Amino acid sequence: MQLVRGIHNIQPGDHGCVLTIGNFDGVHKGHQRVISALVAKAKALNCVAAVLVFEPQPQEVFAQDKAPARLCRLRDKYALLSKLGVQRLICVNFNMKFANQSAEQFIEHLLVEKLGIKHLIVGDDFHFGKDRIGDFTMLSQAGKRFGFEVTDTASCKMEDCRVSSTAIRAALDKDDLVNVENMLGRPYSIIGKVFHGDKRGRQLGFPTANVLLKRHNSPLSGVFAVKIKTIDGMFNGVANIGARPTVNGIREQLEVHIFNFSDDIYGQCIEVIIIKKLRQVMKFENLAALTAQIKIDSEQAKDVFEKINNVG
Repeated sequence: MQLVRGIHNIQPGDHGCVLTIGNFDGVHKGHQRVISALVAKAKALNCVAAVLVFEPQPQEVFAQDKAPARLCRLRDKYALLSKLGVQRLICVNFNMKFANQSAEQFIEHLLVEKLGIKHLIVGDDFHFGKDRIGDFTMLSQAGKRFGFEVTDTASCKMEDCRVSSTAIRAALDKDDLVNVENMLGRPYSIIGKVFHGDKRGRQLGFPTANVLLKRHNSPLSGVFAVKIKTIDGMFNGVANIGARPTVNGIREQLEVHIFNFSDDIYGQCIEVIIIKKLRQVMKFENLAALTAQIKIDSEQAKDVFEKINNVG
């Protein structure tokens, strides 16, 4: 799948596509229905199926620290959308300058001149341009003027598909992983690059692979039984997601102890699949108490996988 980062990188050869616009945070079942319609329409019109997303997401610019926690990063969206048949992902830098452009400029410069869209799929509550003046009605009128059709995402979804990123975040907050999986169509996971930490886990006898959560807060926190996907295969483990109160942790990060594993995976991107929550993040009086709890967590996680294997 082609990745276009920035409006300035849109080339003349990119002109002409069927487009949808949104955050696509999590690429859940509702998104998947829209993408399915997008790909079908692109095939019918013999055009490229394209998705336009904003980076950072608009709420992260307007609300900053109060913005909702992300379900996935751009890297994850790219991989998930590619699997669904999207041919081009256009990532537009969202800042106040972009937000303050007129709705007419958004349509005429980006959608018409730069992208030459043939068909647009957006939510009927989609707003854009300075003061959010642009809306679905304006897009429909512009479509008649410039020669593209507009359909709303509701027409692409089935009535039983009542899924949203907000609902998924709420379910994660309640540790309702079953409902999360139902809405996503897959278990919730976090993908990131392993970096060199302070080696604290190794000193405690439980070496960990550390993954920064970058600039977004995690939509869930605690200690979990997890599966870890590396380039060498799938492994079981236990992970702490969130701050590290016992060792002065400030940045939110993911620390995962992989069972029976000693390979060097620094710099590698791994996927940590959340299976079951074991407990909340806690602060311990000392490292000895923390070490004892990590041992308990590891045994509990192993029990989880043993039960899964027995059922299977």
